[in-house]
Amino acid sequence: MALIQTAFIWLSYAIAVALVATAAAAFAYTYQTPRDRSAVVTIVTIFTLTSLLATVFLLPVDIALVSSTSSSKLGIKKDWATPEHVDSILLTLKVVYYTLYSLDALLCFIVIPFSYFWYEEYDEVDAEEGTQSFAQRFWNAFKYTIVFILLALIVFLVGFFVPVAAHDRDGRMDLDYFRRLLSANKGERALTFALGLLITLGTTLYVLYTAAGFALMPISFIKSAPSISAPQLYASTASALMQNRERQRQLEGRSAGRPDGLPAKDQRELESLVREERTLVRRERLAAEAQGQGQSKVAKAWTKLCAIFRPLKLLGGIFMLLISILIWVSMVITGIDKAKNSICKEQCGYILGRVHIFQPIDWIFVQSSKVFPIDYILMAFLVLFFFASSVAGIGRVGIRFLWVRLFEIRKGRTSPQGLLLATMMLSLIVLAINYAITTIVAPQYSLYGPQTFCTNPPRHAGDAPDCTDHPELIKQCTKLSHADKSGNICTPSVVSTFINRITANFPFFGAVDFWAQFAFLAVFFIIFVTALFRTPKLNMSEIDQDAEADEEEGLLASTGRRFGATWQDITGRSREGRVSGQGAAGRGVRGNMHDDDD
Repeated sequence: MALIQTAFIWLSYAIAVALVATAAAAFAYTYQTPRDRSAVVTIVTIFTLTSLLATVFLLPVDIALVSSTSSSKLGIKKDWATPEHVDSILLTLKVVYYTLYSLDALLCFIVIPFSYFWYEEYDEVDAEEGTQSFAQRFWNAFKYTIVFILLALIVFLVGFFVPVAAHDRDGRMDLDYFRRLLSANKGERALTFALGLLITLGTTLYVLYTAAGFALMPISFIKSAPSISAPQLYASTASALMQNRERQRQLEGRSAGRPDGLPAKDQRELESLVREERTLVRRERLAAEAQGQGQSKVAKAWTKLCAIFRPLKLLGGIFMLLISILIWVSMVITGIDKAKNSICKEQCGYILGRVHIFQPIDWIFVQSSKVFPIDYILMAFLVLFFFASSVAGIGRVGIRFLWVRLFEIRKGRTSPQGLLLATMMLSLIVLAINYAITTIVAPQYSLYGPQTFCTNPPRHAGDAPDCTDHPELIKQCTKLSHADKSGNICTPSVVSTFINRITANFPFFGAVDFWAQFAFLAVFFIIFVTALFRTPKLNMSEIDQDAEADEEEGLLASTGRRFGATWQDITGRSREGRVSGQGAAGRGVRGNMHDDDD
């Protein structure tokens, strides 16, 4: 039975990782610009996001495996859960965690920077002429990556030699629990320090971007209905275009009888009208495409379907808004509880001995963890909600240095460099999300899950305690459980032990990460209140920029066809499969003829 349960838990994790990989691929292909796609950038992005989300998705697996060793109804260990068997489960989880955490650090420190420089070193002209070899491009990218390799080595060396914090243990603390946290070897200490540093850096981004997306994403769903419909936009644009061309004809008519042409003022107005005409033509084309004009029946049906189901999007936005508020309230409760009742305050990163105030999200997870995989589904939704909020925040704010926007993160408009930087930012943010979920959002669930222990003393020495007739003596496992004589019944999860090891060994990281949660709550509240009373506006400049980018892409494709036609005229030979006037080349020829007639 234990083997079947364990296999089912790991199978659920494998399915979740496959779904995460699909979501990462969808993110990479949705946001990267089609014109500048890079195979290396796409693969690195997908693999990095899959590894990071797989690390967070391991939490419910950790809870399920650890909790399966005991009976929450009786408060005792199961017969098959011998100390050797429990140690084997913990060792397996520890190996998987350390592998994923090490891989995350490697991707963040080395792989993503190398991929960035690898793409930057690409020169299309040199590649076509054959002057840029693979080895030369690899070495040029590696030279810049050496700086990040040295930085990673310095971080791990500092973690290897830096002394851990010494705690003044008193009667309120669980001596065994803190002894386990501080007994890590130097290799674990180096990895702990490196991840503590990455989590702290990620927490800064988490406060700025995830908090913004946490508030803006549900509201964007609620206010997703456009202030102007596609038919109305098309009609207003067509009317403006007609007025523009009529005004141009009037100005051109004035210059018909003048040998010196138009006055300077009218000439400037005419030039302005010509520029405005190009913008209106692009806008009219986009409005026509939004209505489905010139598209297939499937595309038209999809456009109509999206309009029909727009009310469901509104309901989904309201549901996400309620979830955001519930999570915000739960985080406030845990933050206050930790600040007031922490057993060691800033000395260990505000570790909480036991929950003193009812916290709704934590209670939901503890109750749902009694029936796997309900808690896994809820945790998957929670992690993806945080992740989607982070993506929404990065998309809204962009990648900036102070007030200067370096890269814009938008669907179908993100450059490969911007996608790699966004991936690195998401890498750090996901580590910060892992800390927030473990310590703030669901602290009791992340530590012991539904585990309980029986406080009824056994009748004979060596016997297991029996609370069958005394259910009131069954208590929830907490960090202070050993003080209540829980024995070896309560087994903490591996991830909570690892996170608490960071805050206990390096209290600075724990204090910064803890108080940053209040900054997250404050940023969410300010943006949420502001967005509630702000009316969404149709960003016409953004629409014009998109249309201009599409037009440039079309011109580049047309230029390629024109060069191809010129080469065919010189050689006197045509490419196979392009002799038909109905193809792309045929359209290019007709376009040239039309241009010559003009």
